[in-house]
Amino acid sequence: MRILDTDINDRGSRYAVAGAPAASRADVQECLRTLKRDKRFARASHNSWAVVLTGEGGPLPLKGDDGEAGAGNIILRQLQAAGLTDHLIVVTRWYGGKPLGGDRFRHVQTAAQLYLSTLP
Repeated sequence: MRILDTDINDRGSRYAVAGAPAASRADVQECLRTLKRDKRFARASHNSWAVVLTGEGGPLPLKGDDGEAGAGNIILRQLQAAGLTDHLIVVTRWYGGKPLGGDRFRHVQTAAQLYLSTLP
């Protein structure tokens, strides 16, 4: 799993993005377990994720908000726009104590785009 710390900080909230190849639901669960073995990510407020699987009768879009309603869908749209399949992206947020409103979605999108820009 590749982890990128971002420079996204807003009102105390911080963001990171991670990703890895994932060709099945089991791969997705293993990637999430691997990420959360790092105490920093295990204690995060939200680990929102998305993937488009092709091996399970695909394309099969999957997402998880982890309490950040709508964040998984934003990541999923970024994956679909990039045409990237069988690759999990996880955007992590550490809540800073102040609500961000709609800005939180902009930050999730920026983090996902950052990760996508690093792929070959």
